[in-house]
Amino acid sequence: MASSEYQVSGMSCGHCEKAVRDEVGGLPGVANIEVSAQTGRLVVTADAVDDAAVLAAVAEAGYSAVRLP
Repeated sequence: MASSEYQVSGMSCGHCEKAVRDEVGGLPGVANIEVSAQTGRLVVTADAVDDAAVLAAVAEAGYSAVRLP
């Protein structure tokens, strides 16, 4: 399993967290998602994290994100 961390812009509440969690959770191989509207952080644990797919899923939820080093 690999984990990747992202900074998500625009989240402000639990509904925002759920929207991101639902979209990213639909990606193949995702085992765990940690998301916080308070910090704007998203951590995705998967067999192999596909950054482009995660960023597209976050965009589909209505937010923008960047991968953190």
